[in-house]
Amino acid sequence: MALLPDNMNAESLPAFELLGPLIFVIGAIYVLGPMLPLSRPWARILVFAIVWLVIARYLNWRLFTTVMPVTGEWYQVGWVWTCFVIEALALCDVLILYIVFLRISDRHAEADCHEARLRALPQEDLPWVDVYIPTYDEPLEILEKTITGAISLDYPNFKVWLLDDGRRPWLKEFCNIKGVGYLTRGDNAHAKAGNINHALTKTNADFVAIFDADFIPQRNFLIRTIGFFADPAIGIVQVPQTFYNYDPTQSSLGLQKALPDDQRFFFEAIMPSRDGWNAAFSCGSNSVTRREALRSIGDALPTDSITEDILLSISLLRNGYITRYLCERLAFGLAPEGLEALFIQRQRWARGGMQVLFLAAGPLGRNLSFMQRLLFLPTHWLTQSLTLLLAIIAPLVFLWTGVLPLVNVTSEAVLYYHLPMMLALAGGLFVYAPHQYFPFAAQVQGTLQSFKILPTVLLTMAKPFGHAFKVTPKGVLARKSDYDRAIFWTSGSLMVLTLLGLVINAHSEWRIIGQTGLIPVVACWAVINIVVLFLVCMMSLQAPVRRGEERFKLDEPIWIFAANGALSTGRIKDISLTGVAIVADENLFLATKSGETARVFIAEVGFVPVTVLRQTGRFLAAHFDLPPCVERDLLIRKLFTAGLDATTVTASALSSTGAMLMSIWLAGGRGITDQSEPVVVPVVALEKLPAQSLVALSRVQPERLAVLAADRSIAA
Repeated sequence: MALLPDNMNAESLPAFELLGPLIFVIGAIYVLGPMLPLSRPWARILVFAIVWLVIARYLNWRLFTTVMPVTGEWYQVGWVWTCFVIEALALCDVLILYIVFLRISDRHAEADCHEARLRALPQEDLPWVDVYIPTYDEPLEILEKTITGAISLDYPNFKVWLLDDGRRPWLKEFCNIKGVGYLTRGDNAHAKAGNINHALTKTNADFVAIFDADFIPQRNFLIRTIGFFADPAIGIVQVPQTFYNYDPTQSSLGLQKALPDDQRFFFEAIMPSRDGWNAAFSCGSNSVTRREALRSIGDALPTDSITEDILLSISLLRNGYITRYLCERLAFGLAPEGLEALFIQRQRWARGGMQVLFLAAGPLGRNLSFMQRLLFLPTHWLTQSLTLLLAIIAPLVFLWTGVLPLVNVTSEAVLYYHLPMMLALAGGLFVYAPHQYFPFAAQVQGTLQSFKILPTVLLTMAKPFGHAFKVTPKGVLARKSDYDRAIFWTSGSLMVLTLLGLVINAHSEWRIIGQTGLIPVVACWAVINIVVLFLVCMMSLQAPVRRGEERFKLDEPIWIFAANGALSTGRIKDISLTGVAIVADENLFLATKSGETARVFIAEVGFVPVTVLRQTGRFLAAHFDLPPCVERDLLIRKLFTAGLDATTVTASALSSTGAMLMSIWLAGGRGITDQSEPVVVPVVALEKLPAQSLVALSRVQPERLAVLAADRSIAA
């Protein structure tokens, strides 16, 4: 059986030969692929070659058999060519992705060596780092975690700066209490990039670490990243964006433990491979930048695009500086807490990505190699959205008009050419990223976002600049209870039309489709679309998560002191910033009952006053009565800066797909478990500082939380 086609009639082939390409793809990619040593370049090249041999075979058939022979009315010819061009453009972007996957990097051992070297140096020999936390309107419930995480960094020479474009007096005082520098400026020009650029004129450390207001650095962030700058070619070190809460697509389907957030594929598969090409880029947060590298481009971040981060990496690349990527979870932040927040974030990314195409400093400008230009092209924002929506619309057009997206096609040809291509394309990505690539989830999440992203991309292509900058809402602002009406009703209408089209064409007297042999293929396609659209409808109905604080699994001892002085001991089951679940030790009686007050002693934190919410047998649930104090800071340090991960998902692509399908039948049966509200310090939101440049140095030194935590750990 030859893989390269001669455009033979597939319907005339015997069964085994008809299934030959399918058998080859399954055997070569799905069976052999996972056995290959993908750390070796030849193994990655082999997977690439197999996949693109199958795709080349498909494209040969697709162009010369199903597109070029098209005749008939103008709309038939136009529709066939439109579908092919969109598909071809999408495959070009997929080809770029496959080229990226030809290489891979793993910097863990390198980071280990750098950390050991830095820890062996005298404190005065370590470089100084300015830690920037740019903020605009984030509430204290978010900022207190980030600030506490920053001052808890396990590194001697750093200064934390809060860059407040909201000019809030209460935040200035909070920074003073915490020993953190506070900066404001005279205007809000160029949003976050302008905020950082103003700070660069007021500070002078050798390196600048940047954390978004909702991203909490882990204690070892600097000691794991600074060592890479021993290589003078490194301009930026970037680490992944990981989250301590679930995103709205996970929450809306009730699949928090079965579906990873939709950025794992990018941060844990694509970025390490881009790093192998020296083509990783800054992602706006969780990065360290060499100040000398910034000086080579004017000592400021680019402000021509609203995605200044990727433009910064491209600009530094032109000047010989590389962005290095370390795939370690060294900072945790807030995933978008509602659909509105998710769409604002992704639309901003898409708009900024497309803007760089129109800039001289972008990938089409001067002084970049061909490979650098190729890997920084942002066209996937357009092609992915077009392809996903075309996949929904094409069978619908055929069911209601009889107009095919391709000609000279039979069910046998689909089995012989199209299905092997689809399986090869998905299979290759699965081999390259077996724990990060979830094809069905990606299709559903991508379809949901395409309704918003595609109009944004098209508008940006027509008018690249002059659009208002929107900050991703966080905290209370992101938890509005609502649904996306436009997506819900559009998806629902498309789903109903697809279903009606199937029903109509199932009856011979009503049938619109002339090619009855294609009905099984179109029916399968339509059923998949109905399922996808139903899940999109479910996601669009997502109400913001009514949670207090994220809970972390923890197994360590805890001591409970009742109001009368009686002592009980147990172990923590899970814990958050607002409460704890405890299981008493065997054969011990809990001295506290529901409604009573008590104190608990937690290692590295100390005594915390609690109110017992419920007590059943050996189980006790308690709410922390914890206003702003050193114990609150120590609890934040313990929960949010030590690598505790509340959202890791270890599901496979198959189990995740099954869980998504099961969620359809379980819709409406899920409850919300944690309804408690976070403890927030009341602040006056309307009062603002004058619109002027202000540098406020704290009158106190940051609390030595590590020393206090060590003392209270010993006491435990």
